[in-house]
Amino acid sequence: MTYLFRIPFWIFSFLISHSPRRFQVFLGFLLGTLWFDILRIRRKVAIDNVARAFPELSEKEKTQIARRSLHHMGLTIIELCIFPHFRKSWMDSYINIEGLDNLRESLKKDKGAFLLTLHLSNPDMGAMGLSLSGVDLYVISKLFKSKWLNDYWFRVRGQHGTRFIAPEKSSFQVLKALKSNAVVAFVLDQFMGPPVGVRTQFFGHVTGTAAGLATLAERSHAPVVLSYVFRDENYKTHVIIEPEIPFESKETRPMSIQHMTQEYTNQIEKVVRMYPEQWMWIHKRWKVFRD
Repeated sequence: MTYLFRIPFWIFSFLISHSPRRFQVFLGFLLGTLWFDILRIRRKVAIDNVARAFPELSEKEKTQIARRSLHHMGLTIIELCIFPHFRKSWMDSYINIEGLDNLRESLKKDKGAFLLTLHLSNPDMGAMGLSLSGVDLYVISKLFKSKWLNDYWFRVRGQHGTRFIAPEKSSFQVLKALKSNAVVAFVLDQFMGPPVGVRTQFFGHVTGTAAGLATLAERSHAPVVLSYVFRDENYKTHVIIEPEIPFESKETRPMSIQHMTQEYTNQIEKVVRMYPEQWMWIHKRWKVFRD
């Protein structure tokens, strides 16, 4: 990232971080409107995905969910601009964490823990909140091709304590983190084909889901807990942590992995059904799965 970009961005970031919350929301929704209604980037993908998941809705309702999803994604972009100037004293105004005791209970086993999560609302805001609350948190996150974008992206997201693991050859790093009784977050709502992904059902349609979480959970015996983030009517972020999801072994190992990957996918679907307007519908979740 060049200094010519850093300086104006720092100024913009500082001004946004000290602006009223209503103005931040306005800017985020303005970005979403530009994206969905003017540039129309992946607009059809988003509407088609909503239609596949909720065929019973009217065309107007499907379009509205897709549009609201982009509004929330626009707000997420604005919130990421706040991160460089975010103060711990702002936690009560921006973030509310519920169910932290569920995670602490799982960590008593001294095997670390997995967070099963998804692209709902702003998961990075949730990760920041957990890190600032004392959780030793790692997130498995893809790298960009651009070095300067990687440097900025991970620096901004990690400056409050969250650490990141690249998905390529990540097993060793994940197991090392678990050995130190840390928490590793898996974002499991995107399409993944073979050999990494297994066949699953999502909203009643065939897709592919990464089997890494189930594989490592079986290998490490670390507990898996569902965690998700949503915004309330005042656009405050809520981080929810549910009790541990039991690992159910089947007669053969491949069946156990596929069964638990489907169970984790079911948990993701449950959350999307609760807050459909805050999920990332522009992702092509239902690509053709070829064994």
